[in-house]
Amino acid sequence: MKISALIPARYDSIRFPGKLMEKLGNKTVIQQTYESVLNSKLFDEVSVVTDSELIFNDLKKNNLNVLYSKTNHECGTDRIAEFSHKFDSDIIFNVQGDEPFIDKKGLKALINIFKNDTKNKIQVASLMTPIIDNKEVLSSNVVKVIVDNHNFAIYFSRHSIPFNQEKNHSYNYLKHIGVYAFRKNSLKKIGNYGLTKLESIEKIEAIRFIEMGYRIKMVMTDKKSIGIDTLDDLKEANELIKDNFYDYNEDL
Repeated sequence: MKISALIPARYDSIRFPGKLMEKLGNKTVIQQTYESVLNSKLFDEVSVVTDSELIFNDLKKNNLNVLYSKTNHECGTDRIAEFSHKFDSDIIFNVQGDEPFIDKKGLKALINIFKNDTKNKIQVASLMTPIIDNKEVLSSNVVKVIVDNHNFAIYFSRHSIPFNQEKNHSYNYLKHIGVYAFRKNSLKKIGNYGLTKLESIEKIEAIRFIEMGYRIKMVMTDKKSIGIDTLDDLKEANELIKDNFYDYNEDL
């Protein structure tokens, strides 16, 4: 089974423009993400896909694999789908460019989902982690997910789901981590489908997959993840880098 990882990189983020070119440690956010994926040694190919000349030229200067997209895409999945035909892969990962702290164990678990799925029933898989801080439950920058009894996604939202109407239920909220794994043909279909109604309302690409009828297998990881969505996120990430909190090459 051949597996590739593509990292969509958009410069003009709505909430934090230019965040991928901000410094995280002594490198940019996008370079840190690229290297964390590459250093996992789980993928046959790793490449960034961007529509930004600034990002493209910077990565090229550092001899990193990068593809230039001239098409205006609605989301990262659409961006990597544009180039999926260039990769002779069975499984293609979408690793968000603003989530540099993806753990090797979580990536490995996603790969095993497909390796163990001998009947090809699973077409899309992703990661989730328990939310510890109640501020994240209430934050619209944190995407929450609810799952069924078999850990297939029911819905994603920036709102706190499920909503605790009577305030008397204990519930462990789940945070969606921005990594998707697709069978190649399903990625092509999703990329060609176009923006869907609920996706456009929530601004969450995974909702499109559900609207199209795909069942998304969610895999639990207990490793803390930080998406760089705000300046405060960047400050926190730099503290973790300074403290050597993450070891990208840790053994499984």
